[in-house]
Amino acid sequence: MRGALLAAAACLAALAAPAAAQTRLFIASDSTAQAYAADRYPQTGWGQMLPCGLGADAVVVNRAIGGRSTKSFIAEGRWDTLLAEAKPGDVVLIQFGHNDSSTTKPERYAPAATLYRDNLLRMIWEARGHGLVPVLVTPPVRRSFDGTRVKADFAAYSEVMRALVSSTSTPLLDLEARSAELVQRLGPEGARKLYLHLKAEDKAPGFPKGVDDDTHFSELGARAMADLIAQELKTLKLPIAEKVLAERPDLTRTTPLGSTACR
Repeated sequence: MRGALLAAAACLAALAAPAAAQTRLFIASDSTAQAYAADRYPQTGWGQMLPCGLGADAVVVNRAIGGRSTKSFIAEGRWDTLLAEAKPGDVVLIQFGHNDSSTTKPERYAPAATLYRDNLLRMIWEARGHGLVPVLVTPPVRRSFDGTRVKADFAAYSEVMRALVSSTSTPLLDLEARSAELVQRLGPEGARKLYLHLKAEDKAPGFPKGVDDDTHFSELGARAMADLIAQELKTLKLPIAEKVLAERPDLTRTTPLGSTACR
């Protein structure tokens, strides 16, 4: 009888105990981080795979969407929507640059040293004004080589971000540098597996004619980029660092799983 009472008391205590606080991480970005539907496989964004490198009590809220720059993300109200959805203490990863450089698309174009910088400053200060923790993320490299050396096609934008780290004390995840190291190590041919390179005979539903795309990621590419993000997050002096798994086999696969599931 006494054992049953103790067990019941323990059960009630567990029910009364507060649930472990969740850590939420928002992503404001473009197609390189976006989550894609299954019919677009193997196209995958790094934000889609990042949850596989975090503990169960970390929640990724991915608001990245293709074709957006700092300019269009703000103009379309997506930034304001994110601010309204997020709560004090949430982390916001901010990664733009690919589309800001689109000089032929005025709705996207934001010169690095002026409008892009101003937009990032707005995001930083407004995030902090809402009690959020902004973290800048430099844009990942494309499979772009000058001979045998990988090129950073958005270097001017990354330099603006790095400068803002000093002037605003904002944490930075240097995905450009980390992804450049990875792509350089793999080389022009080895890096193909990270990006969207398919033939018509591969019969990928989203790419019936095949595709040669050195910007967007394959499943393996997105997993690899998410692992780099996780590595960088681990170094931050923020609570989110504690949520990064020490071992991340779901992000370090060498063969595709065939889906965007963790395992």
